[in-house]
Amino acid sequence: MTISAAERAYAYTKNRILRGELAGGDRLSEGQICTELELSRTPVHEAFLRLEAERLIRLSSRQGAVVTPIPISEAADVLEMRDALERTAAARVAARRRDPGEVAAALRGPLDRQEAAMAAGDVDAFVEADTDFHATVVALSGNPIAAHFFDLLRDRQLRLAYAVLTSTELALSETLADHHEMAARLRAHDADGYGVVLDRHLARHQGLL
Repeated sequence: MTISAAERAYAYTKNRILRGELAGGDRLSEGQICTELELSRTPVHEAFLRLEAERLIRLSSRQGAVVTPIPISEAADVLEMRDALERTAAARVAARRRDPGEVAAALRGPLDRQEAAMAAGDVDAFVEADTDFHATVVALSGNPIAAHFFDLLRDRQLRLAYAVLTSTELALSETLADHHEMAARLRAHDADGYGVVLDRHLARHQGLL
């Protein structure tokens, strides 16, 4: 399947923003992206309009395009929503007594990918697997509406995760250890225990933002 020029420009620029290669406050020109992707101005302009609608950049006649910083309030709001959705998901898994083998099988993929990414020093792959782990927990609840809302937060979660996990103050091993403990609590139908680990996990991230 061939993607359009506008989609290429959008995906390329968005990925750089989410990964922190383009930091909050950085100026970005359409001409720069045109040159890097060998595209004409029109599809890049369309991509910029789309990124502005998602509040990843700001457009103005004076400054052009500027990458929107992650507001502290937004970071707190995203983490609050994650907490609510995941805590509810853990409670539903416990209440429904989901088969521990099914829970383990569902979470094995993201955990294995994080193990491999950490061993290879691949932060990009680690962050993707990190987000997938939490999304899988919500999916295990069997609530498609919750899974949908969690998915709507994905871009903001990825950007936060890159900001936190590229900090020298937090080792990838700490995040992975939390995930293994969360998985164990979920298999044991221990929703309260899961909540305790989740509190620590999110508080650590909040403290680095």
